Amino acid sequence: MPLVTTKEMLKKAQAEGYAVGGFNANNLEIVQAIIEVAEEERAPVILQASQGAIKYAGLEYIVAMVRVAAEKTTVPVALHLDHGTDYLQNIKCMRAGFTSLMFDGSKLPFDENVALTKKVCEMAHAVGIPVEAEIGQIGKAGGDEPGVAIEKAREFYAKPEEAKRFVELTGLDSLATAIGTIHGCRTPFAKLDIPRIKKIRELTKVPLVLHGASGCNDEEIKKGIAAGMSKINIDTRIRMAFVKKTREVLKELPDEIDPRKILGPAKEAAKEVIRDRMRHFGCSGKA
Repeated sequence: MPLVTTKEMLKKAQAEGYAVGGFNANNLEIVQAIIEVAEEERAPVILQASQGAIKYAGLEYIVAMVRVAAEKTTVPVALHLDHGTDYLQNIKCMRAGFTSLMFDGSKLPFDENVALTKKVCEMAHAVGIPVEAEIGQIGKAGGDEPGVAIEKAREFYAKPEEAKRFVELTGLDSLATAIGTIHGCRTPFAKLDIPRIKKIRELTKVPLVLHGASGCNDEEIKKGIAAGMSKINIDTRIRMAFVKKTREVLKELPDEIDPRKILGPAKEAAKEVIRDRMRHFGCSGKA
């Protein structure tokens, strides 16, 4: 079916108490893995492209791959820009065929973040494209111990009243909030601030987005969805499984020169991660 937007997809998830997976795709095999599992699980799905993925694969290639994949399936598929930090980049992605945008001005002063987010929303809403934006700062994993990383993350948590103002002033469609996760976590040590999520949900009324969810264990994910998370982003877990299987195949078959025999098993490993996440998010069977 043709690509859809995330607007109704996330409203439905919010109303029914589950979350839609936002899965980052960097190459053909991962695009195929996400779409194949979504079809098998009968789950709505969001394929995401980061600035890094766009630079690596090329904007036109990303759109073409996802569009073809969506047309071959019967479940709702959206193509979303993940962490677009530039206004012009959001315009380029929208014109290229993205059906959902994210403007990430979280590192800017509040007023600048509001002004640019509002500008992106006005541009996108004119043609029916929804916008996600971010309040607070969701950091990146470094060399810190889990306890240290958690303490550092707390310094940049989203403030509920500020989140409310942000939504009211910008008109955004979904809100990414810093509430305990860290991008790029390879082990699930994140602790979500559940009371903060509930308060932000109560004040803003919009679907909330959990970034850095590869760093959450299943219990934290369950609590986050119950508190109000309607979209959950996964990237690191997929890449870890994909690369691990690639290394295993190369170790077993060091003389193999057929990339299909190397990347095929890696795709299957990615599929199992995606399937597991969809089932934990509660979106399986919701298409």
